Amino acid sequence: MRTVLYILTVLAVVALAFWAYRENYATQQTLNDADNLRRDIRAAHSRLAVLNAEWAYLNRPDRLRDLADINFDRLGLLPLAPEQFGLIDQIAYPSEPELPILNPVDVFSDEQAGDRP
Repeated sequence: MRTVLYILTVLAVVALAFWAYRENYATQQTLNDADNLRRDIRAAHSRLAVLNAEWAYLNRPDRLRDLADINFDRLGLLPLAPEQFGLIDQIAYPSEPELPILNPVDVFSDEQAGDRP
């Protein structure tokens, strides 16, 4: 009886050692994958910083003004003037609906529906 118990104990220890060995390597692989993702994220952030710097450089007001002057004949761009803006009373608002609503439907939220009898 003791021999069977010893054999089962040794088998259990070997099985647990094999499981721990596999889990250790799976954990190491997951940590390596996480490090690779962090490296990719850092690279993407640095590329984004470069792109933002390039965007800011290309959108300098003096550069855009020079481009507008160079391409004035082709584009027909003019500087903004106060006369180009409208007043609030010049805005066309939608008209009243042409057909009246004869059978209105009340809409309740879930909170209001609980308050109803």
